[in-house]
Amino acid sequence: MPHSFGRRARTRSMFAKPFRKSGEPSLSKYLTTYRVGDIVDIKCDGSIQRGMPYRYYHGRTGVIFNVTQRAVGVELMKAVKHRLIRKRICVRVEHISPSRSREEFLRRVKDNEVIKKEARAKGVLVVAKRLPRGPKAGFVVAVDEENSPETMQPIPFDYTI
Repeated sequence: MPHSFGRRARTRSMFAKPFRKSGEPSLSKYLTTYRVGDIVDIKCDGSIQRGMPYRYYHGRTGVIFNVTQRAVGVELMKAVKHRLIRKRICVRVEHISPSRSREEFLRRVKDNEVIKKEARAKGVLVVAKRLPRGPKAGFVVAVDEENSPETMQPIPFDYTI
């Protein structure tokens, strides 16, 4: 068999849809509102060939810079040798979804504001930064009758028939 280098070469499992999820995308995919500045994940839908991005961009996250009737412009960074190049691609809405990458950050910001507000009311200094988990607390094993060390020795070899 000749080796192919087409646009969709080696994408058999990448663009395949999950079990029982084949067919046209749901209406919620089309009814999602995208605005300039939104962060989106690019995930190609194999059932829609129009407006599908090149396979390199599958699974990448970018920022919307342009919105049209059926498609959006997504800007992202691509690593090429030793540098990052800013790429702008046009992708139909079937192949993107809102990114959940900032959800945890926004939740943490809200929680920190509540913690700071309570600390200001009490007049206490509080650190809202994330800190790395330190080592486990040390302890000393007390030696008594229950925890006394036990010496173990091998049983001598006995050859019996």
